[in-house]
Amino acid sequence: MCVAMPGRVLSVKDGVARVDFDGNVIEARADLVQVAPDDRVLVHAGLIIQKLSVTEAEEMDAIFAELRKMTEQTDEHR
Repeated sequence: MCVAMPGRVLSVKDGVARVDFDGNVIEARADLVQVAPDDRVLVHAGLIIQKLSVTEAEEMDAIFAELRKMTEQTDEHR
């Protein structure tokens, strides 16, 4: 299974966006969706596949934070 990750666009130049994922910055192609700095987006396999509303992005961030917390708790019990 593959998961698209939510991030925030920092900049866009020549069809490539710099996207921040909680401090991890990657470059992603912006060929399918027109984006601008501060847009919240979903990125899969280095490609921006969707823009998100602020509400959608916040909800997804909360879900991923909960998953990280659960993973950390599981790791502590190993």
